[in-house]
Amino acid sequence: MSEIDKTTLERIQDTARKEFSEKGFLNASLRIISKEAGVTTGALYGYFSSKETLFASIVEPHAVAIMDAFMGAQTDFSELPKEQQPEHMGVESGQCIDFMLNYIYDHYADCKLLICSSDGTAYAGFIDRMVDVEVDATFRYIDVLKSLGKDVPLPDEELAHMIASGMMNGIFEVVRHDMPKERAKAFVGQLRAFYIAGWTAVFEG
Repeated sequence: MSEIDKTTLERIQDTARKEFSEKGFLNASLRIISKEAGVTTGALYGYFSSKETLFASIVEPHAVAIMDAFMGAQTDFSELPKEQQPEHMGVESGQCIDFMLNYIYDHYADCKLLICSSDGTAYAGFIDRMVDVEVDATFRYIDVLKSLGKDVPLPDEELAHMIASGMMNGIFEVVRHDMPKERAKAFVGQLRAFYIAGWTAVFEG
């Protein structure tokens, strides 16, 4: 790609960021994006085949980075020896959440598009996918506790989903409310403490 093409590409993406941020994906206009970027609509289609492809070019790297960190933390915890997992409850997930918050605030505008402006795209279910993974991990951990001889009451799957949904959506709520980074970290730290204590109470019956 030539320097001219790269500059045009970046100008289109920068203009798209503004349009998606102000209107969301569904109401954003490729015609306005092309006009503000100083290119024809036909030229824009030479770079991006659709509005969703343009949106994806902005948010996909960040969706991958966040999800990879999340899945990596789940794997790291599940691969611990069973006897070590109870004492690690919240450790790997806490490190992952710290990474995600730092990453989000380092790439704030694009991550906010992912979290707040993706209705109508494949990214609209991004947080829901994380919730599903968290629910599955919770029940695997309960199986580990049972295998260690602990008498753990089995929570209803809908309750587990509600708890995981509250936690994951709560983490990303800091972006929806444009919280300053330090306040967000404090908020999420309190949220994590609340949910760990809650799960501990559930596991202890």
